Amino acid sequence: MIHRILIGSRASALALAQTNEVIAAIREIAPQLDCQVVPIRTVGDKAHELGQNTPEGKNVFTKEIEDSLLKGEIQIAIHSMKDLTTNIPTELIIAAVPTRADYRDALISRGREKFGELQGRARVGTRSPRRRTQLLAARNDLQVTDMHGNVDTRLRKLDAGNCDAIVLAAAGLKRLGLERRVTEYLSIKTMIPAIGQGALAIEVKRDDLEVLKLISRLDDRSTHHAVDAERAFASKMGANCRTPIAAYARIKNRELTIEGMVASADGRMLLRSQLASDDSNPQKVGEELAESLLRKGAQEVLEAT
Repeated sequence: MIHRILIGSRASALALAQTNEVIAAIREIAPQLDCQVVPIRTVGDKAHELGQNTPEGKNVFTKEIEDSLLKGEIQIAIHSMKDLTTNIPTELIIAAVPTRADYRDALISRGREKFGELQGRARVGTRSPRRRTQLLAARNDLQVTDMHGNVDTRLRKLDAGNCDAIVLAAAGLKRLGLERRVTEYLSIKTMIPAIGQGALAIEVKRDDLEVLKLISRLDDRSTHHAVDAERAFASKMGANCRTPIAAYARIKNRELTIEGMVASADGRMLLRSQLASDDSNPQKVGEELAESLLRKGAQEVLEAT
């Protein structure tokens, strides 16, 4: 029987808040278990600490944590799903995807103006190509400016007047107790979220059967299948962290509906498509959505970025 479990997590306030959510869930099913958090600084975290842009690459917020898991220094790893690459090491497995938090993006404006009320040429801060393209597609009169850093850093920059508004993930704001700062939650018609946004991934070693059995009890089937469809879409599109694509899947009465987007960096070319099917094979549904966008010219749009 397991008596202690070492949990790897990024050291940021948001990552630790997410990790504490999972620990609370573990204690409900295994109250006797000693859960110890092992904070791990990733390449992406080190760049944020130095005020630098996030390095290019697919796993800048996960590699060091996965390496620690592979070495046996921790027994489980907790990630924001949107940070996790679609190709994880074969020795590892996503043992559970708990119930998804808020999937939406949130607008925070200095003057409390909603998205449609922002003045022309208003400066909106984001580092995300996905957000940039959809903002410009909806409002090409805006100025979308680069903004990096963690949630607190971006809020400080907004308050200091570096821009007129910023866009952040609603789930992160809520987990940090900052929901009061939200001016408006952006609808999926305006902003399709990032792959896996709002969801967490709990990763374990594939051959650690005792831990795998325990953690799998935290899995929410509908969330897991929805995220699997989104990740399959991203993989088929050949996405990386700088690819302006998005997808959101949801399941109701065993029917999976997924909507996806691909765009050019300037927002002038944007393709969207939607697909619905039963949820028995979510990966196939995600791949079929990607194929439908590719038939509509998605590759040409991506090459124009």
